[in-house]
Amino acid sequence: MKVPILLPNIFNHPFTYESQLKLKIGDYVVVPFGKSKITGVVWDEFEKKNNKKFKVKNVLKKLDVSPLKKTTIKFLNWFAEYNMIPKGMVLKLLLLSSNAVERLQKDAYEIFDKNIKKNSPLLSEEQNKSLKKMNISNEEFRVHVLQGTTGSGKTIVYFSALKEIMNKGLQGLILLPEIGLTSQFEKKFTEFFGIIPAVWHSGVSKKKKKLIWSGVATGEIKVVIGARSSLFLPFRKLGLIIVDEEHDQSYKQDEGITYNARDMAISRASFENIPINLVTAVPSIETFENIKKGKYSISRLKQRYQNAAMPNFEIINLNETKLEKQSWLSKKIIDKVNFHLNKNDQVLFFLNRRGFSPHVICNKCFKSYSCPNCSINLVYHKNKSNLLCHYCGFKASLKRICVKDGECEIIFCGPGVERISEEVKKNFPSKKIEIFSSDTMNKKDSSVKLEKIINNDVEILVGTQLISKGFHFPSLNCIVVVDIDLSSQGHDLRTAEKNLQLYHQLSGRAGRTGKPATVYFQTFNHNTKMISDLTNTNPDIFLNRELDIRKKNKLPPFQRFISLILTGENEEKLEKEGYKLKIFIENKLPGKILGPVSAPIFRLKRKYRIRLLIRGEKTLKLQNSLASSISKYKFQPGIKLSVDVDPINFN
Repeated sequence: MKVPILLPNIFNHPFTYESQLKLKIGDYVVVPFGKSKITGVVWDEFEKKNNKKFKVKNVLKKLDVSPLKKTTIKFLNWFAEYNMIPKGMVLKLLLLSSNAVERLQKDAYEIFDKNIKKNSPLLSEEQNKSLKKMNISNEEFRVHVLQGTTGSGKTIVYFSALKEIMNKGLQGLILLPEIGLTSQFEKKFTEFFGIIPAVWHSGVSKKKKKLIWSGVATGEIKVVIGARSSLFLPFRKLGLIIVDEEHDQSYKQDEGITYNARDMAISRASFENIPINLVTAVPSIETFENIKKGKYSISRLKQRYQNAAMPNFEIINLNETKLEKQSWLSKKIIDKVNFHLNKNDQVLFFLNRRGFSPHVICNKCFKSYSCPNCSINLVYHKNKSNLLCHYCGFKASLKRICVKDGECEIIFCGPGVERISEEVKKNFPSKKIEIFSSDTMNKKDSSVKLEKIINNDVEILVGTQLISKGFHFPSLNCIVVVDIDLSSQGHDLRTAEKNLQLYHQLSGRAGRTGKPATVYFQTFNHNTKMISDLTNTNPDIFLNRELDIRKKNKLPPFQRFISLILTGENEEKLEKEGYKLKIFIENKLPGKILGPVSAPIFRLKRKYRIRLLIRGEKTLKLQNSLASSISKYKFQPGIKLSVDVDPINFN
């Protein structure tokens, strides 16, 4: 009997094998491929006929793994078509290091079934209303948005919805945008459900991943809390998907296989015919438009826990208060912070820049310290005592021979969180201060640091955007946005939307236990309307206005963008290739091609980068015609094409 077997590699079709075994679609098998043995899956279609004669090899063995569901196979086929990725590479996302894990002894999964003392909080009337609305038609596909003010108890509501699904013997998946710091979330989960969840992300050991992969495939593991990649686990009885902080940009995978995990989660729920809940304080513009069109249902939580008030906002005009030389904190801010510290409030200084200084130049030769591999400045990290490229990881020392004379004379331009932390220490020498960024909080001791912050053992935090991602700090009642002007710069079409979400999330960290709280914005900008708009308690006003702008200019979500990025070592050759590709495909697509232009970061990891942007209707016709055209185009040696459907950033 001939069977089609899809293998985890760059091919977009299954291979034909012979088998004496009784095989059905979804079975995991081991087959010979070249000189090696490889794990594959019996697929739902044969490769397209070609005239080449080839010897058909035999399937070596069938693995003891629950077969992959047909609905999951359909989702993977669609995922490959939508994102323009070979089917074999999509299968690779599902397998564990290109392998399947055979069934383990039942007692291996006991760690996830341990009964722990539960804490079942009572829901408020508003939370109960949201839960009822969320649980309507919970038997089939629907998208429900739970929008709630930060600190309104959204998590407990969707835990309650998940509990109903689990009581039916089904599995649940909770997607989180930042999985490296889930200790608070895991604790909350365990207190509510009385069991330990399976946590899936890149930092989990291979041994634990094998256990989780197998437990999910057999249905023994009930809930997975995971990063983007957990969406591809081979769930046997998936009953509900929850996407927490659905607006978060981290759901977009930008390297390797590019996809948006939130959008793909909605599609997986559709193929599995199960409900999905999107949870947010401020919805993404795409979600907001679908709510307006009536495609998604919505419930809203307006009351914070224990009726705590949202923080007040105060603008510190830096044109009226002189900053000292090499200082970024005004005298007025120091006074305000002292007022809060005297009340035993925890304080956060917010600046979305890692390191000590983003730009280092020589005072004699005026040459910047820039990355030799990328067209960007090196960032000085004082804690590590080196200059670092945040894109390729290149490291360098500050010591450099000057073209004028002797060593370069260093000037640091602009602050990062390390530099603000130094200034904070000078102004508040007796206080315990902690930097909260991906440089300091992805280590093994991060859960210990979090515990200290929660217990108010840390009095002042200096943090980046990471701190806005759903943490609960009971004593935090003062936030200082060091430089709001910085986040309003740039040419990203999503800047306004990102800022709205960021500052709502950030302000939601303050005043969560009922004490009065204030967010202070330092700015040189005379037009303070932007800050008022961003901090308005009703974000719908801002989102409606943003939707009108997008519609008028034919921007997402009203049209589809597909970004083509060409990379190569020869800039001139690359530019010519960009124009050649445009001419070749432009009459074959139902869309408009913009570019080619140099990418904003025009050199990355020693490769030059050229961008083309395709704009068209939101149908698969655009992807299909582009895939067909590209397959017929012959690229010059050394030039590589990357395709990004629905790009989020335009670097």
